[in-house]
Amino acid sequence: MRGTVLVCGRPGESPQVPEGVAVHALPARPGRSDIDSLLTDALVVVGSDADLAAVALRLLRRERLDATTVGYVPVDRDSAVARLWGLPANPRDALALALSGEARPVPLVRDDAGGVLVGHGVIRQPRGVAYCDDTLALRGEAASITVRPGPAGLVATITRGRLLRRRTVFEGRAFQLGTAPVRPVSDGVPYPRPLERWTWYRHTHDLRLVLPAR
Repeated sequence: MRGTVLVCGRPGESPQVPEGVAVHALPARPGRSDIDSLLTDALVVVGSDADLAAVALRLLRRERLDATTVGYVPVDRDSAVARLWGLPANPRDALALALSGEARPVPLVRDDAGGVLVGHGVIRQPRGVAYCDDTLALRGEAASITVRPGPAGLVATITRGRLLRRRTVFEGRAFQLGTAPVRPVSDGVPYPRPLERWTWYRHTHDLRLVLPAR
């Protein structure tokens, strides 16, 4: 067993941690003052995708992404991170994996407002121009744009139409949008104010996430 367990936001929902494993209760989406003193070479995050993103951001800021393995125990049944990487749905199984499994590098997506995306981002009803790398992805209106980490860095899906939905998928290292004001949502957290420009892009270092065996 290895790792310091960080229980974020809702400690009552966390699975039973084995004896001898250090556990720290933190607020939801912990920040610098909550977590920096707890950063070690092996962490287990119990919480939401937004909590995992908050921890990943601190690792990025402290330049510890290459030195730290991160296990994840999602408390939300609809966790995009769990779906994306095949993590166990049962919290007890997820904790066992997080404490004893092997870490593999997965893409970490950043945005140009200083945040990170670990699972799912969405922009609703954009109206403007978007590019995925050098490819024109959108000119005009769309019902939504969703972005998730992917092999090349990210995968962006543009959905058009109201009744007959048409989806176009793009893969690349960066997705840039110029639009009428929108509020991007990253891992369930809306940006505080509307913006006319937004970029998601692959960070130069990956997140070392504990994953099921291949």
